[in-house]
Amino acid sequence: MQWITSFLTDRTQQVAYQGTLSKLQRLLYGVPQGSVLGPLLFNMYAADISKVVESHGHKLHQYADDSQVYLTVPISEAASAVDHFSHCVADLSKWLSSSRLRLNPAKTLVIWLGGRQQVTSVKIGSVPVLSSTVTTVERARDLGVVLDSQLTMSAHVSSVCRSAYHQLRQLRPIIRSLSVNVAKMLVQAFVSSRLDYCNCLLIGITDGLMRWLQADQNAAARLITGTRRRDHITPILQQLHWQLHFSLVNVSSSNWPC
Repeated sequence: MQWITSFLTDRTQQVAYQGTLSKLQRLLYGVPQGSVLGPLLFNMYAADISKVVESHGHKLHQYADDSQVYLTVPISEAASAVDHFSHCVADLSKWLSSSRLRLNPAKTLVIWLGGRQQVTSVKIGSVPVLSSTVTTVERARDLGVVLDSQLTMSAHVSSVCRSAYHQLRQLRPIIRSLSVNVAKMLVQAFVSSRLDYCNCLLIGITDGLMRWLQADQNAAARLITGTRRRDHITPILQQLHWQLHFSLVNVSSSNWPC
């Protein structure tokens, strides 16, 4: 207990601007940004948010200071769902204000999720959030994963492939100066890590999206080994032990856990 007390008390902050330091100011609240204990203590501090959301019959997912509120309704009840959601957000804002936190409407996104016919049947394009109005979006980023309204994962695959190709272009000018092992390490750090991130969500995606991801991997393999574009890629993938990298993801099974 004394250790936690020491961590939270007697802290000060100072601002440096154009070579000049401000006076020291005592901090009455908060934890040091970037500290190991910071996220844990914040989660403990904000744990009651879930009680506020659950009292409205909604579900909550939290990661650090990011929170997502979910509710499932038939299309015929979409209007009443928006009203219930707005009341939930209002109560959340009251709790946050009393806890010296703030809900930022400018960073709030609302997205309808469902099949194509379901999503197109919902005619509600904006949701009131506190004193402002939030326009619904067709895609939203959640912890690095881009979710589209129909959960096809096409937006996420597009984002991942663009990012991976950008990294490959950045590595191309220096790759010939590196050994194969070093080149493979860099590609795995800057490219493969992006392809691997949350790849369990890609189970069941279309063959077209799968080929797009495979093309990224093939390009990475050719860059590492210096293989020409017209050469067959399978032996190169086997050499790098990448041959099952995406074929496993394409196995359709509703029983696979993420």
